[in-house]
Amino acid sequence: MSKFQGLDTYRRRDTYELLPFKFDRLEDDDYVITNMTGEHLVVPMPELHALLAKKLAQDHPLYASLRAKHFIRYADEQAPLDLLALKLRTRLARLTGFTSLHIFVVTLRCDHSCPYCQVSRRMDSESSFDMTPDMANKALDFVFSSPNPAIKIEFQGGEPLLNFEMVRYVVETAKQRNLKERRDLEFVIATTLSLLTDEVLAFCHKHNIILSTSLDGPADLHNANRPRVGRDSFERFETGLSKARNVLGVDKVSALMTTTDKSLPRVREIIDEYVRLGFNGIFLRALSPYGFAMKTRRFMTYDTERWLEFYKEGLAYILELNKAGIPFVEHYASLILKKMLTSNDPGYVDLMNPAGTGIAAIVFNYDGSVYASDESRMLAEMGDQSFRLGNILTDSYKDIILSDALLDALEQSFTLSAPMCSDCAFEPYCGAEPVFHHAMFKDVVGRKAESSFCKRNISIFKHLIGLMQSDASTRRLFIQWANSC
Repeated sequence: MSKFQGLDTYRRRDTYELLPFKFDRLEDDDYVITNMTGEHLVVPMPELHALLAKKLAQDHPLYASLRAKHFIRYADEQAPLDLLALKLRTRLARLTGFTSLHIFVVTLRCDHSCPYCQVSRRMDSESSFDMTPDMANKALDFVFSSPNPAIKIEFQGGEPLLNFEMVRYVVETAKQRNLKERRDLEFVIATTLSLLTDEVLAFCHKHNIILSTSLDGPADLHNANRPRVGRDSFERFETGLSKARNVLGVDKVSALMTTTDKSLPRVREIIDEYVRLGFNGIFLRALSPYGFAMKTRRFMTYDTERWLEFYKEGLAYILELNKAGIPFVEHYASLILKKMLTSNDPGYVDLMNPAGTGIAAIVFNYDGSVYASDESRMLAEMGDQSFRLGNILTDSYKDIILSDALLDALEQSFTLSAPMCSDCAFEPYCGAEPVFHHAMFKDVVGRKAESSFCKRNISIFKHLIGLMQSDASTRRLFIQWANSC
């Protein structure tokens, strides 16, 4: 009776080859290794030395994972290269669609006077700062010139509800054009909800419009961050939120927060307020270096290390809530985890490479100026027009998309060739952010060793990997976040 041969019979004798990867130190003697498609493993220093020397034994517990994630292969194997190419093509598939998010700044007028505002807001009576129908039509010509099958039009300001007739005009005109174009068309209004009326809600319900609003925390903090005449910003927000949910549905209203110096010691209270108001997650984001935020002392005292403490404390509290049976997501972590744990790129502009400016999102200002991103417009409000791509009244789609202001920024900031980015183990998860680095260093590449963008992200990447390594339940939760829509 024949017997199976022993396992040693099937074990290969030749030496493995290393496929391209980079590494960085975590804590103690642990290192993270990553390849170009974002696969990662945590490897102790002795095993890393053995791996690099091609002396890691085939029966070592790490060996199978290294092969499965395409860090090593045998010389005659083609499958690892084909699978790497497939994963990379999947990660970059979004680029073929080109621009999907089109931001219409329908007015600069606003009824709030936020001290960290990133644009030059105007009084709500100054209608000369409104977009005109002619500009809107030209912008829609541009929108439908994009090859992307999915088009999102987002209305911003100022407070876009102060020029609601233009919002109405763009929505109705875009939907009429789309009868022929047949795109997957979506509309978002970014609003404080303070001016929400039954008329606006009825229109939003009819056209399936999503509302994106702002919530900075409990009433006193929100009112301090977002003051308005009457000192009732939070009260108007809460009333508007309730009305909007009743008419549109809970899933049609999302909220964003801005972290100011007043927010830093209060992350648990902020998260509790989001939970109390029925939101299922929060985006713990840092203050951006644009507009009035840069002109005030607040930004100059805004320490990156202190923000990282704020973020990690908030994430720890969110993990506590989940373990207590309260499902709640930190959205920035979920975006990163999707890049870490899947082959899909969520298309978040700040974490795109090539940079998402222009090719993922573009902005049509009230005066017809076209900017590479929302941050580019904010930079222009400070007097820096470096990322102004043209004007929809005078320039064609081709002129704007192929402008030197856009192509030079994309090429120079490409992370696979940019100094320090190209050698960074976390490059697959990060983004180029040329506008941020230009704002800080007057250079689209920037000085990475001094960049708060790099410091924040690398710290978060390491922190998330460390949490997954130390706790199996956290890893399972993170996998859920990565695979959620």
